[in-house]
Amino acid sequence: MYRIIIQVLLVAATACNFQPKVQKNNQSELKWSVKMANSVLARSDSLIYYVDRNPKWAYDVAFLGMAIDRLGKTDVKYSKYMENWVNHFVRPDGSVIDYRLKEYNLDRIFPGRDLLTVYKRHPDPKYKIALDNFIEQLKSHPKTNSGGYWHKNIYPWQMWLDGIFMASTYMAQYAKEFNAPGWFDVATTQTKMIYEKTLDPQTGLLMHAWDESRTQKWCDPATGQSHYPWSRAMGWYILAIEDILEYLPENHPDRAALITILQKTCEALLKVRDPKTGLWFQVLNQGGREGNYLEGSGSAMYTYAFVRGVHKGYLDKKYLDIANSAFDGIIKELITVDEKGFITMHNICGGCGLGGNPYRDGTYEYYVNEKRIDNDTKGVAPFIMAALELDR
Repeated sequence: MYRIIIQVLLVAATACNFQPKVQKNNQSELKWSVKMANSVLARSDSLIYYVDRNPKWAYDVAFLGMAIDRLGKTDVKYSKYMENWVNHFVRPDGSVIDYRLKEYNLDRIFPGRDLLTVYKRHPDPKYKIALDNFIEQLKSHPKTNSGGYWHKNIYPWQMWLDGIFMASTYMAQYAKEFNAPGWFDVATTQTKMIYEKTLDPQTGLLMHAWDESRTQKWCDPATGQSHYPWSRAMGWYILAIEDILEYLPENHPDRAALITILQKTCEALLKVRDPKTGLWFQVLNQGGREGNYLEGSGSAMYTYAFVRGVHKGYLDKKYLDIANSAFDGIIKELITVDEKGFITMHNICGGCGLGGNPYRDGTYEYYVNEKRIDNDTKGVAPFIMAALELDR
C-alpha cells in the first residue's frame, strides 16, 4: 500500500511539473496578439480590476477591452472579458456607475463604444438609455467660441488632441448604428478644427493642445498652442481619424478632407521616426535630446494606424513595410518574455496632461519625466491591435 501511495504521488508531482512547460510551449507558438491578451488575463482575471481595485468608467480600460474583444472569434472568453467590464458599470435603469453627465469630460464618452458593442450583441434597453445619455452630454457640452468641445469642464476654452478619439469616434459610431447622421458632421468638424488649431505648419506635427483664451502658462501666447508634439496625443488623433472613417458614409463631404489630413500627418511622423529602431520618441521632435525615450503607446498606435491605413486604402502601400519594421522594433526594444511565455511591454508613458492641480506646465522636462508604467493599457491595447492587423 505504501509503495502504491508513493507511486501515485510521484505521478501527480510529475503532472504538476509538466503543466507549466506545456503552457510555455503553447504560449510561445501563439500570435503576438493572443500572447499579449493571455498575458493581460494572467495578470488580472477581470478587466474590472486590471488597473485599480477601485474600478472607474475610464477610457484606457475600455480601450484595452476593445482590443481584447477583437479576439472573441478565437475564444469567447476574450469578448466576455470586455462585456463583464461594461456590465459591472451599467445599472438596470441605464445609469452608469462613476459617470456624471455634468462633469462634461470627453474621456468619459469613449467607454460608450464598448457599451455599444455589447448592446448590438444583447439589445437590452438599459444599454440604449446609457448610450443616449452620452449623446445628451455632447448636446450640452461646453465649447470654445469657435465651436470646439472643451476637453473637460475643468479645462475651459481648451481643445486637446485626445478629445477627438474620446468623443468624436463615439459620435460617428452612434450616428451609423442609430441613423443619426447629424453626428457625422459634428465628428468631422471637430476633427478638422483641432487639426487647424494644433498644426505646426513647418513640420506637419500637431501640438498636444490649444487654449483659445491664451491664458494658460503652457501655451504660446500668440497661437494658443502647447509647445511640444506628444507621442500619444498624435497617436490618439490618427487612430480617431481611421475610426471615424470606418463609420462615415462614403459620400460624406468631409471624407476626402479627413483622408488628406491622415496622409499629411503620417508623412510628418515618418520624418521624426528614430532611424535606428524604427520607433518614435515621447517628445516627437526632440529625438536624441537628453531624457527623451522611445515610447511604447505612440509607437504601437502609429504601427497599427499605418497598416490599417494601407488595408483600408487611405495610405500608400509603403506604410505596410514601415509598420512591419516598427513592429519588429517594438518586439526588440520594448517587449520581454518570462519563463511562462507571458509578455511585458515597457516604456509606456502613464499619462500626460496640461494645467490642473498640481499644475502641468507642458515643458520638455514635464513630458519626459512623467512616470512610465509597464503593461499600461494605453500601450498594450494598440500593440494587440497592431499585431492583429499585421497578422504577426
